[in-house]
Amino acid sequence: MVGSRAYSLYHRYSDRKGSLPRGSAGRRPTAAPRARVPARTPAAPALHELVALSRAQFDAPDEGEILRLAMDHIVAAGPYSAEAGYLKVGGDLVPSPRNGQTHALAVCRRVQELAGQDGNVTVAGRPWGRALGLRGPGGLHGYLVITSRSRPTRAERSLLAMLVRHTAAALSVAFAHRRQREDVLELRRLREERTALQRQLISVVAELGYERAVHALMADVAASGGGEEAVTRALHGLTGLPALFEDRFGRLRSWTGPDRPVPYPEPDPVRQDEMLHAVAKEAGPVRIRDRLITLIRPHGEIMGVLALVDARDEADEHTVLALGHAAASLALELTHLRNLAEVELRLHRKLADDLLAGTDEPSAYARSEAVGHDLHGSHYVVVVQWSNRTADDSFAQTVSRAAVAVGMRSLLTRRSDHVVLITGDRPHARALYEALARETGTRSGTIGVSAASDSLNDIPHHYQEAQRALEVRRQSRERYGTTFFDELGLYRILGPGSDYRELETFVHEWLGQLIDYDSRHHAAMVETLSRYFDCGGNYDETADSLAIHRSTLRYRLQRIRDISGHDLANVEDRLNLQVATRVWKIVLGGPG
Repeated sequence: MVGSRAYSLYHRYSDRKGSLPRGSAGRRPTAAPRARVPARTPAAPALHELVALSRAQFDAPDEGEILRLAMDHIVAAGPYSAEAGYLKVGGDLVPSPRNGQTHALAVCRRVQELAGQDGNVTVAGRPWGRALGLRGPGGLHGYLVITSRSRPTRAERSLLAMLVRHTAAALSVAFAHRRQREDVLELRRLREERTALQRQLISVVAELGYERAVHALMADVAASGGGEEAVTRALHGLTGLPALFEDRFGRLRSWTGPDRPVPYPEPDPVRQDEMLHAVAKEAGPVRIRDRLITLIRPHGEIMGVLALVDARDEADEHTVLALGHAAASLALELTHLRNLAEVELRLHRKLADDLLAGTDEPSAYARSEAVGHDLHGSHYVVVVQWSNRTADDSFAQTVSRAAVAVGMRSLLTRRSDHVVLITGDRPHARALYEALARETGTRSGTIGVSAASDSLNDIPHHYQEAQRALEVRRQSRERYGTTFFDELGLYRILGPGSDYRELETFVHEWLGQLIDYDSRHHAAMVETLSRYFDCGGNYDETADSLAIHRSTLRYRLQRIRDISGHDLANVEDRLNLQVATRVWKIVLGGPG
């Protein structure tokens, strides 16, 4: 810091033209010193100019200006040029901005080698060169590097020695003044700090009684084991403001006080993450709109948000103190609960394995919080298989990294030949596959994705869907990529493993609206569609088999299009509708 301050001082005065006071015998240089070779200066005028230079140096505002004056007026002592100047700042020799660039590295290296001693300096085109130390009572203040196109006479060397001594003396005085000013500033800072500490001590003494009361109350709350409800109740009692606790996903866990929103707003995951990130960067509570918020994060892990609703901006230092103690008490309570959950995790199989095998929902929700995964809402099961990778721990970590990279919040486990993800968001059609292709270095992989699961109890069934989607993809012409079960159409009910439930689902997807319409209106739309397909799409045969007029058949087929939303002219829709009506009639027993 000291070096940079001196360097900035050099820059501050580096653009000034060197000059001596009016009436001095010196000559005002009009160009850089080394660009001119003055004639031999007579002794009397030279001494007079050196005296004027010395006076100007002692009147200079700082060390940088003193060194600049010496370098600019070195010609007063003889046929010299100032190659470089250095000031010692914080133990380092800092070069002057006036230094030339041509020989800068060589000169600087030579000065460093001298280690505080005077010595010769070799500069091309200059037969004579010396590095002269600027010394004072405090030791070395810096260096002047002087060169000459001819060897100086004894008188010229004497004048140069005089200039060096005067410059060193001026630097000693300037350094002493600087230390004196710094001592005065430091003394003032210490006095101001002492005053502030005295005021703080008075404030602390005044607040000590309140803080003890808050600490005792929160200690009692923690000992009672009342959890987050006991903490928010105590916090509301201390502050008079509504107190609430949300889990890390933004879902309300406890609210004490008036004006609770009903229903409580559903959290936005993106905004929740942004809010947590913003609050985590601050040291204490953060105001966001009408709430004063602090994070519950023992050991750095965010476990939830404790907040006060302060719509009128009434919170003071007492409020902040109470919020801090409540957060500390709640952190201890949640840490204890987390430890219990971790013990449970060690005693049972991994949560993902249990979900795939089937587990009770309350236990799954409790354990999901312990592993930091939100199981609320819809979930998808994703099966990943790569032809050149064994489904070991290494590949599972690769899949995990790729999932995180594309923003999938997942539970992960593995089977003998594939890795399984349970994720809360519908995966992008290509993002996970492309990320894994980059991670593995090959595109020879297949991913199957189930339909959305709205119940944890359905996850084992959706795991089978993901496997079916993967298997259909592997048997297709383009075997590598991602396939979604809900886009398989007819392939969902073909192949091994098809069950009655899957047939029902397929029929309901394609004929559900027609079946509901028939039930409500005592109509026969599904039967009409089935006869239409049985008759190969022939209008006359279909009308005869249903004992209705041809125009009535046309009307019904148009209503079928309107109600179902499927187009009989579309080949894919027509095929799926025909299969669905056949399954409805033969396998599921028709209208019954």
